Amino acid sequence: MKVLVVDDENVSRTTLKVFSSKLGHDVFAATNGREAYRIWEEERPEIVITDWEMPEMNGLELCSRIRSGIEEAYTYIILVTGRDNIADVVEGMEAGADDYITKPFNKDELSVRIKAGERIIRLQTKDVVICSLAKLAESRDEDTGQHLDRVRHYSRVLAETLYGKPNRPSELNMQLIESIFMTAPLHDIGKVGIPDYILLKPGLLDDREFDIMKSHTLIGHNTLMDTYQKAPQAKYLKVASDIARGHHERYDGSGYPDGLKGAAIPLPCRIFALADVYDALVTKRPYKEPFAHDRARSIITDGKGGHFDPEVVDAFLLCERHFQEIHEKFGDDLSQKN
Repeated sequence: MKVLVVDDENVSRTTLKVFSSKLGHDVFAATNGREAYRIWEEERPEIVITDWEMPEMNGLELCSRIRSGIEEAYTYIILVTGRDNIADVVEGMEAGADDYITKPFNKDELSVRIKAGERIIRLQTKDVVICSLAKLAESRDEDTGQHLDRVRHYSRVLAETLYGKPNRPSELNMQLIESIFMTAPLHDIGKVGIPDYILLKPGLLDDREFDIMKSHTLIGHNTLMDTYQKAPQAKYLKVASDIARGHHERYDGSGYPDGLKGAAIPLPCRIFALADVYDALVTKRPYKEPFAHDRARSIITDGKGGHFDPEVVDAFLLCERHFQEIHEKFGDDLSQKN
């Protein structure tokens, strides 16, 4: 990342610059707020570490200028100050600072503060990438509505319910739950590779067309895995690729594309599969009216051990009220049900 350090004191500025460079960042330096703002406009650093008291333009003024100038990418601002009373901290945060360090500071404290900023910036970048790709896939299908919002929330509720059980799956942790939530909207990204005459066909697909349609799982997986291999630190892309490939697998091995069975199906796929089917059941589609929740629940419980992982079905029955709340919040008109 690009880091801009701003301080009129040479020793402090050099220290900030050296510490930031040792963390692997491309560091720029400025001696006052006015110079810093010019560098910020030209370079758009992701993190700014600025002193409060400076000539020409102080740190608070710099914060305010940056906040008023941001259009897209967020800049994380750390304010360095000798002031440590609550009123000053509040004033700094109101001006637009995200965090602050009191002087004198040490390298460990600075490292922690910078790494906190890195996490925020990377989360924003991840959100932008995921949302952009998901909207790309969604644009090919006019009938999705708020499908993407619903299935990601269903998936998180299911995963959290599983996590809360005494015999929760060993691989399930809070990081995986968040990755499932973040990447679930990418499950059908492979549909961008399916011809319109098949994807948008109003009637039933014939066998050849259905085989082509099923290939969206492999197209999505290959695309996301290729990206993951180029950026292995983005581990959420591995979860995304698993879901893209495996969300049509069935617990009894009768699904596609690989015919995986039981625990051989990655856990995120088993969780998402139920969320996706539930949404298809309770949502109006061109070929069907929405089913009532009770009917959808009956279909899902009938699929226990067949279509769905029994443990995931049990979790669904524990949190079904939340499914109804999610569908009400993000749903379409449910006035007509079979």
